[in-house]
Amino acid sequence: MTNTIKKKVIVIGGGFAGIQFIRTLDEKMFEVLLIDKINHYQFQPLFYQVATSQLEPSSISFPLRNIFKKKTNVQIRLATVLSIDKNQNKITTNIGDFDYDYLVIAIGCTTNFFGNETNKQNSFTLKSTFDAITIRNHILRTFEKIISATELEKESLFNFVIVGAGPTGVEMAGAFAEIKKDVLPKDYREIDFSRLKILLIEGTKNTLNSMSNTARLSSKKYLEKMGVEIYTETFVKNYDGNILTLNTDETIKTKTVIWAAGVTGNKLEGINPEVITPSNRLKVNRINKVFECENIFAVGDIAFMETPNYPNSHPQLANVAINQAKILANNLKSIELNKKTTNFEYIDLGSMATIGRNKAVVDLPYIHFNGYLAWLVWIFVHLMLILSVKNKLIIFINWAWAYITKDTSLGLILSQQNKNETNRY
Repeated sequence: MTNTIKKKVIVIGGGFAGIQFIRTLDEKMFEVLLIDKINHYQFQPLFYQVATSQLEPSSISFPLRNIFKKKTNVQIRLATVLSIDKNQNKITTNIGDFDYDYLVIAIGCTTNFFGNETNKQNSFTLKSTFDAITIRNHILRTFEKIISATELEKESLFNFVIVGAGPTGVEMAGAFAEIKKDVLPKDYREIDFSRLKILLIEGTKNTLNSMSNTARLSSKKYLEKMGVEIYTETFVKNYDGNILTLNTDETIKTKTVIWAAGVTGNKLEGINPEVITPSNRLKVNRINKVFECENIFAVGDIAFMETPNYPNSHPQLANVAINQAKILANNLKSIELNKKTTNFEYIDLGSMATIGRNKAVVDLPYIHFNGYLAWLVWIFVHLMLILSVKNKLIIFINWAWAYITKDTSLGLILSQQNKNETNRY
């Protein structure tokens, strides 16, 4: 190797793609600056379990500095990226400017409210550990309010609405149905939980519409058997914080709306609008290089790559992000060594979702199945994706305890006390 000066790589975003890219990148050839707005990596597939008090936030959140403590070529900055100057090879953040030789954008996506600001202001999202804690606090406070609420107030408190019946929505609805039956009646003996309604609203004809027919039918059957009310081919017109209005003009009184219907790319200033899709994803070539850019790359959910097998780009899944990141890390090394690069080709290993205890659906390339075996497969795959052995063990113990006892002891309301209140015991 003739180069003695390491090239500077800036990575924006510490999710599945960003973490995997840095782990794979040759540390002898590259210096890395990882920039993120938060100081930890979040395991998004299990956010719903934090929101429903089944796991603690620390079980699925991993400090970035701890992840890379053995990587001497990695620096981390807690910052918000304001803009990219591709002509000067630098980015501007709220803590200053940084130069790069290569820029890797791995900022993922955010919740899509389809331009409805009222829905955005009044609904809960589930895109971060903080969101999950916020939902958990709200749900537990709701039950505390129900105890002393008037009959008029109780109607809206008893209605939990989830918008979107993809994996997040289905898993959230199933989790709520289970704790309604097995956990909450033990903690809140004063409440008649037969009045608690869990409503799942979906714009397409099916739950889990992107999965196989087996998964669609099985998930709907499971949820309905668990008492979830499912509205298909139905859209939310408006939610003002009290009344949710559907496109059928039906109204639902509710204080709880969790929005899990679609995503849109996070935005960065400085990228040519012509390479940004209507869903705010960045158009990239087969090695994840952003079009009209020489040294800027995008990986994971934010990347829009057209291939013969995926003319409308790849599904926004962890497996896609992880494998794009691995190949890009190797391709940057190849570029530096003037070697041939490798095109990304996605191999679909399948998808899955869990609906509850002993209930899950799994789509593999040549087989689709559901039930207890699918539930075991779901548990195994998700445990393997957890970063640390310690956290794998903690999560497994929590799941095993909940399975045996049908109970959880994680119902903590973690929020700041009113400063005007006095502490009296």
